[in-house]
Amino acid sequence: MTSENHFDKFKIDKLEVFYGDFRAIKNVKMTIRSNAITSIIGPSGCGKSTFLRAFNRMNDLIPNTVTNGQVIKDDVDIQKLDVVELRKCVGMIFQRPNPFPKSIFDNVAYGPRAHGLKSQAQLEEIVERSLRQAVLWEEVKDVLQRSALSLSGGQQQRLCIARALAVEPDVLLMDEPASALDPIASLKIEELLQELKRAFTIIIVTHNMQQAARASDFTAFFNMDEDRAGYLVEYDETIKVFTNPEKRLTEDYISGRFG
Repeated sequence: MTSENHFDKFKIDKLEVFYGDFRAIKNVKMTIRSNAITSIIGPSGCGKSTFLRAFNRMNDLIPNTVTNGQVIKDDVDIQKLDVVELRKCVGMIFQRPNPFPKSIFDNVAYGPRAHGLKSQAQLEEIVERSLRQAVLWEEVKDVLQRSALSLSGGQQQRLCIARALAVEPDVLLMDEPASALDPIASLKIEELLQELKRAFTIIIVTHNMQQAARASDFTAFFNMDEDRAGYLVEYDETIKVFTNPEKRLTEDYISGRFG
């Protein structure tokens, strides 16, 4: 699944996140490859979502949170970037679809409008492009003024992906994006990810081992220590992690012996 033209989109060095006195993740050092899907797996409570939020500084929104270490994006420390610009470049898709109670069109146009775009022609172009990228255009092109809440769960999640794409990010963060969906809708999301990785770097948290094995190019396995701090156990190409892991702990988790 991987290709020769990957470069490092992110470099993470000695990353730690504290919520007050509690250390949620400790000493994470790894790279994230561009135009690839990286899955973050591990038992509940091991800091997967905290790690994911570190890429666009969403943890900053949680009171008493302290982040140490570095997350470097395209050779720039994200702490030095304007946070609004960072979150425009690094979009977030949540576990449950969360469309706004607006029309399908207005959901996708929301971001560009918030960034000051007023041209209706340009907005229409962006909405169509984003819905096409999210493989939703053909299903909704005739009902763009209908409420987004009238869509099915799977359609709502693809709409949320289109909404994120509308502000032209280069990275998509996904926190269990298919866990609230039925198997058919989940598979559609996985197929969509394979299309999107041609243009985007995708990092996905998932509890679904089969989904991680099917959909991702790289897999990072996290666990927690005796103080419940999350740490990186193993990170490699997905095929290696799932068929020939270096660590016994990884093998035990993937085979269902714990977690």
